[in-house]
Amino acid sequence: MKESEKEENSSLKISHQIRVRFSEVDSLNIVWHGHYVKYFEEGREAFGRAFELTYLDAKTHGYATPIVKTVLEHHLPLRYGEVATIETTYVNSRAAKLMFAYSITNEKGKIVCTGKTTQVFTNFEANDMTLNLPEFYKNWKEKHDLMHD
Repeated sequence: MKESEKEENSSLKISHQIRVRFSEVDSLNIVWHGHYVKYFEEGREAFGRAFELTYLDAKTHGYATPIVKTVLEHHLPLRYGEVATIETTYVNSRAAKLMFAYSITNEKGKIVCTGKTTQVFTNFEANDMTLNLPEFYKNWKEKHDLMHD
């Protein structure tokens, strides 16, 4: 199965709404491009709360999950005061990493921005990357029937 098909077939996704704040727009009254990475983070945090996979959960088990790759594509601008919806989809992988796909839409349902992030697991104290699934993450994947892919 191709990675894009996995994203489309994932049952682990969440939608989260945000309102564009004045501090997020530039002199053209559109969201500055760098804020979309922050919106992805808001989507990941909403996903973590909904599916019990937060940054603090990883830290409790001795791991940090730094981002090692971010890809995003801008399609349309968002403006001050608009409500946007961030859809965050978990992308399953056999590797010891967290991957998410994002789609941000405006109030009219039009796609504003899409993207992906990849995070790895590092030992929180030593900052060493692990190549094996941490036990807590393996348990989480089993709970959500994700160990078969």
